[in-house]
Amino acid sequence: MKRDFYEVLGVQKGASPDEIKGAYRKLAMKYHPDKNPGDKVAEDKFKEINEAYDVLSDTKKKQTYDSFGHEGISGMGGNGGGGSYQQYGNMGDMGDIFGDIFGDIFGGGGRASGGRRSSQRQQRRGEDLQYELEVSFLDAMNGKEVELKVPRKETCSTCGGSGAKPGTSTKTCPKCKGRGQVSVSQGFFSFAQTCPQCRGEGQIIENPCSTCRGTGTVQTTHTVKVKIPQGVTEGTTLRVSGGGNAGPNGSQSGDLYVIIRLRQQQNFQRKEDDLYTEIKLTYAQAVLGLDYDVPVLEGHVKVKIAPGTQPGTTLRVREQGFPKLGRRARGDLYVKVTVHVPKNLSNEQRKALFEYAKSMGETASDATSTSDSIFKKIFK
Repeated sequence: MKRDFYEVLGVQKGASPDEIKGAYRKLAMKYHPDKNPGDKVAEDKFKEINEAYDVLSDTKKKQTYDSFGHEGISGMGGNGGGGSYQQYGNMGDMGDIFGDIFGDIFGGGGRASGGRRSSQRQQRRGEDLQYELEVSFLDAMNGKEVELKVPRKETCSTCGGSGAKPGTSTKTCPKCKGRGQVSVSQGFFSFAQTCPQCRGEGQIIENPCSTCRGTGTVQTTHTVKVKIPQGVTEGTTLRVSGGGNAGPNGSQSGDLYVIIRLRQQQNFQRKEDDLYTEIKLTYAQAVLGLDYDVPVLEGHVKVKIAPGTQPGTTLRVREQGFPKLGRRARGDLYVKVTVHVPKNLSNEQRKALFEYAKSMGETASDATSTSDSIFKKIFK
């Protein structure tokens, strides 16, 4: 089982970005393979702290982790139409971080570390994307597969993602010699920084592809099928692996994160897996009782109203709420009873009410002067 990422870096859950980065820097220096050659334990720890920092240093990914833990980060199923879309930062690229943190250790990016950096840049994944999907109560209750139209970058088919014009190739950057970093000296210290000529890529495109203009990717609209599980709640995040932007040089694509937003349903409120609604009875129905057709999301269900039911009474209807996410059980439906008091009565209705008042010990004059006293007896 994976350790908690905050525990891995030795910081509290509410730690600031600077505290997280400082803790990562300290541990990365301690366990870096170049400082611990042949030490398998140090190598495993180095991988662990990099994975933790990759999540906690990114606002969106950290938010998902704080809400859903490791399950949210690794994906809750390839799943979620109208909605809105947003692009995350590059959540998988650690190249710049390594350059900033370890440049002073490795003497400004020597041949060995520079080679690794260039390799990491070639292999870094594409950017993750975020899509907010509005879902109806009924679809959230029953589950549904939908198709989303997601704007994203895909690998250029003309150059295969290299960014170079077909028939040509990229050239090694003459300034950094392909390392992606250059050494800078300040007094007694020497450290590495991103090469300003190739911007850390280690390669220069002299003849850019006319289709993608040297970027290696083109903007398209991608259709992706997403399955909304039964019982999803507001803010549930579904991960579609590889649904994000294409990576540079044809490398791995990022992921698509679909965030569920629930459309409000008239006459119903949801609290976790339970539903709440309200019905309005007539005075006679409340006094005499009946079997009442209570509306639910999928139609109606009969609920027995006992004689003499008081206003404000809440009735519980078992398993008429939402399905519990990942389980077969369902929540309950809670029905609050209100009573409608008529303002205008016909002479016949008024006469019948007077007779009732008399039978309850009320005089006719009391009944005509205030109807409150009658109803107080009715619902006593």
